[in-house]
Amino acid sequence: MTDSINASLDAKFLQDWMELSSFGAVEGTGGVERQAASVADGNQRKWFATLLESHGFRVERDAIGNQFGLLEMAPGQPFVLTGSHLDSQPTAGRFDGAYGVLASAHACFRAARKFRDDPSLKPFNLAVVNWFNEEGSRFKPSMMGSSVFTGKLSLEEALATTDSRGVSVHEALDSLQERGIFDGVDVSSYAEIHVQQGRSMEEDGITIGLVDAVWGAHKFELRITGEQAHSGSTLMEERSDALLGAARLVVAARELVDQFDPGLLHTACGYMNIYPNSPVVVASEVQLLFDLRSPSSDVLSAAYKKFTEAIHEVGRRDRVDILTVAEHSWEQNPYPEDGVELARGVANELGLTSERVMTIAGHDSTNMKDKVPTVMLFVPSVDGISHNVNEYTRDEDLIAGVDHLAGVLLRLGGSLV
Repeated sequence: MTDSINASLDAKFLQDWMELSSFGAVEGTGGVERQAASVADGNQRKWFATLLESHGFRVERDAIGNQFGLLEMAPGQPFVLTGSHLDSQPTAGRFDGAYGVLASAHACFRAARKFRDDPSLKPFNLAVVNWFNEEGSRFKPSMMGSSVFTGKLSLEEALATTDSRGVSVHEALDSLQERGIFDGVDVSSYAEIHVQQGRSMEEDGITIGLVDAVWGAHKFELRITGEQAHSGSTLMEERSDALLGAARLVVAARELVDQFDPGLLHTACGYMNIYPNSPVVVASEVQLLFDLRSPSSDVLSAAYKKFTEAIHEVGRRDRVDILTVAEHSWEQNPYPEDGVELARGVANELGLTSERVMTIAGHDSTNMKDKVPTVMLFVPSVDGISHNVNEYTRDEDLIAGVDHLAGVLLRLGGSLV
């Protein structure tokens, strides 16, 4: 009978997963496009709210658009919170973030079922969250919703942030009726599950990744200012080409990697905006975003120093002004050891292989772990493909993650009673 029930629960999760994956689907691929507060994001949020309500959850939205599903089984007590994000990068994979949200919901459904089936268990409160704008592709910075929730970013600053078309977060959320008045929730602990966005777990045959630390990162936005000119007639030696300066910095960031031992530094320029972006005009301004990532604080510090030197050299060589508009950084730091061992115990109980892993990417849990006891989990990703329509995780790994997360929630809640 138990096997039959579990098979039914697994089938229902996969059915919901396929339905969720249809929102913002990119035709002819397995990917999606549902950037924060887009129409596709609004549609999936409404669907998700209906799913939660059908299982007895009360759905609330706070002022930055974080979407909460609350199941209060122990009135007056704090909540064990679990979740991730539904928003995506442009033409992205359907697993990144979204799996963690739906897995969290179904893990809560399973935990609540245990309380209904076993009156000897002392219940606790459960909450699911869909964090707003984790990806940061439409509105900067990333992890916006959890940053506001944890007090690391002011609500006023976040709501005033605009996208490339000048639409503010405030306006975008209001257009979807997704900016709420919920004051928040008293959280006792937090758990998040995600696809790995790397290939080590698949290569090692590991089903559950026990995330024990996050790589350090330094992200910054630069504005390079030159002088607009005719791209044909202006003498080469008289040009002040902002795009040339930007190009040199992109190359400099990549070449930084080779100055350190393999695997110790990742760099990227993921965004560039060129003005006036005309085929016959020397660019007068370029905005671009860089990030440096490393598991080593010393490497990150050295890389930042070297890149700063490159900025000064490019400005001098190409006669352009380079201004650092914004910076955001964090050191490599651990997740709570108690949470890692708690998650390992659950994996052992379920007969699932597990191992410690670090996360290179940032997640909302990197904000939450600074406020409450936090558990971060991974399931394998085929070939480590991420932020790409070909991103894929096998059904059996998705289901194993839901089972494991349900066990983690029960243990976290058990620590309250």
